[in-house]
Amino acid sequence: MQDRQEQVSQVVVTARQMRDIEARIFAAGMPVAALMEKVAGLIALRVREVRGSRVGILVGPGHNGGDALVVARELHFRGYAVWLYSPFSKLKELTSQHLQYAQSLGIPYYHEVEQLPDCDFLIDGLFGFGLERLITEGIALAINRLNQWHKPILSIDVPSGIHTDTGEILGTAIRATHTFCLGLWKLAFLQDQALEYIGKAELIDFDIPLADVEAVLGDAPRIKRITPGTVKLTLPLPRPPVTHKYKEGHLLLICGSRRYAGGAVLTALGARASGVGMLSIAVPESLKPILVSHLPEALIIGCPETETGAIAHLQLPENTDLSFFSAIACGPGLTLDATPIIQEVISGESSLVLDADGLNILAYMGTIPTLQKRQAPTVLTPHTGEFQRLFPDIADPKHDRVKAVQEAAVQSGAVVLLKGARTAIANSQGAIWINPESTPALARGGSGDVLTGLIGGLLAQAATKKIPVEDIVATAAWWHSQAGILAAQERTELGVDAFTLTQYLMQVISNLGNI
Repeated sequence: MQDRQEQVSQVVVTARQMRDIEARIFAAGMPVAALMEKVAGLIALRVREVRGSRVGILVGPGHNGGDALVVARELHFRGYAVWLYSPFSKLKELTSQHLQYAQSLGIPYYHEVEQLPDCDFLIDGLFGFGLERLITEGIALAINRLNQWHKPILSIDVPSGIHTDTGEILGTAIRATHTFCLGLWKLAFLQDQALEYIGKAELIDFDIPLADVEAVLGDAPRIKRITPGTVKLTLPLPRPPVTHKYKEGHLLLICGSRRYAGGAVLTALGARASGVGMLSIAVPESLKPILVSHLPEALIIGCPETETGAIAHLQLPENTDLSFFSAIACGPGLTLDATPIIQEVISGESSLVLDADGLNILAYMGTIPTLQKRQAPTVLTPHTGEFQRLFPDIADPKHDRVKAVQEAAVQSGAVVLLKGARTAIANSQGAIWINPESTPALARGGSGDVLTGLIGGLLAQAATKKIPVEDIVATAAWWHSQAGILAAQERTELGVDAFTLTQYLMQVISNLGNI
């Protein structure tokens, strides 16, 4: 049972894929009416946990409206005061039959939203998945009026007005406080622009056969949610009984400048939490005492400085070059004066993580032609602005971040992590991982530096363990966000600065075994 639930929780589908999966179920003999009864029954059970007994049901013309009508019937039988509202004159046959039966039970039915009596909460069944046209005129006005009531709204499958794939608002949309996603997670639930309309999201698993899911998804690159189950496959990174520090990865951080010393410290603290066997940190000579005081176990490499306090050139220990390291992470706090450093590490053969000024310098170099020359794994960790500088000819990530990050990874050959409320990660084959949980507490300077160090440390350790780079990056993204969530719970969102964030990283791993 747990295995199936874990598999279902990872699957993310587009509207077309969901239609094809449902078509297989119906073709196999499942009656549409029977499935509607099952789904609506599961929703009704969840609705009964909501406070209040006066409920308004918003009925659409399709099967989403049919689901809502079955929920209305079930609540009516359990003593709720139920009122129906639908602005549509034509309904699908099955939905129309459910409406006829609801009216025979004496459930009031209104065509004007103003006629609805005062409700404790609303259930939104206006439009289901697959909506692509803009909502306009009277229906748009009604949705806007309902939103202004500031009542709890529970949406069935997706909030009405949300594009199922991109999360785009199609003119206007229901602002749900809770959304019951039916069967499988839809892509909109992982698009940043839809989140303020979705509210709390919950999957209603109505037992879709996994064979049907596999048949439709096939061998094409998939979109997957990162879950504790996927993370447990990676963490803790396995270690043999007999080992030593250099066998557990040697990470080189190249970061910091006189102006941005904190970036080096935070990146290093993120790397330390990863458990990497050996940590070397190249910083301007003037920063060396600061790094030593925070990380006495690390090897701090003081490098010659430019007049502005940036690293002038790398000055590695004797008999050491860049190939000596399992992985390299660089960028935080470097400034653009460190351009020659980035050019040097990109031309090397070590696994590489680029962030912050490392990304800005790469953009000046020409992202795609530069990275196409690299043979070793490369990880890019941009926020939206950096992404647009790196990939100016790729679709706007603000419209469809999942499609954008996929195109960027395929064209560049890098593993690309696009930061956001739902961080998206893609590899060069087009497979995508999305982190389904985060917190606004991470929207503070330095949080990304911690993530860079964490990714670098895990990547260095994984070099000898044959773990795919994209899995490592996905694990780091989940770990980082969970630390933010945990810190926000204990300190409030305002209390989670980047340094505090690093102090919660190990607690996440301790808790992972209990999930």
